[in-house]
Amino acid sequence: MSVDPLHTAGNPPRRARSQPPRGSSTSAVEVRRSARRSRTVSAYREGDRTIVLIPARMSEAEEQRWVTVMLDKLAAQESKRVLGDAELTERADRLSAQYFEGRARADSVRWVTNQNTRWGSCTPAEGSIRLSHRLQGMPEYVLDYVLLHELAHLLVPGHGPRFWQLLEAYPRTERARGYLEGVVAAVRLPHLPAARGE
Repeated sequence: MSVDPLHTAGNPPRRARSQPPRGSSTSAVEVRRSARRSRTVSAYREGDRTIVLIPARMSEAEEQRWVTVMLDKLAAQESKRVLGDAELTERADRLSAQYFEGRARADSVRWVTNQNTRWGSCTPAEGSIRLSHRLQGMPEYVLDYVLLHELAHLLVPGHGPRFWQLLEAYPRTERARGYLEGVVAAVRLPHLPAARGE
């Protein structure tokens, strides 16, 4: 099994099918079957699509399982790579277009190291969003949720019903909030002394 972004040129897919990704911010997954591929499965990003290459003989159930595995592997690889400020701004633009019809426009999005009690902050008058460096390495859907949370503040300043209604558009809001709550709870757990011999 490979997750390398490789594609064999001149090997047309036997069957290509688009399907919605499971919790990914990418808009579509395309599965390409190949008779020349015997055992390996690979995946790569192509614009706003994820391409998954699988052997032609694979069953529908195996296809579904491998699509899920490969999406998870790509997301894990991407979450380890720290995005630069320009990439964060581009990501915010894509998320705004996807979930807020492009109405929330950030002039700048950047990492900061002085936010230890919050995950992000927004200054609507400046159109600026700052994200805590503690988000680096967290799953992609968590980063997207925090970005959307701050983008929503460009449209609605407080945390009233209109604000939360905006975030309902993002399907992983509750999961991301649960993840962040878990991180905060883990930090607050008492650190027990190690037993002798450990």
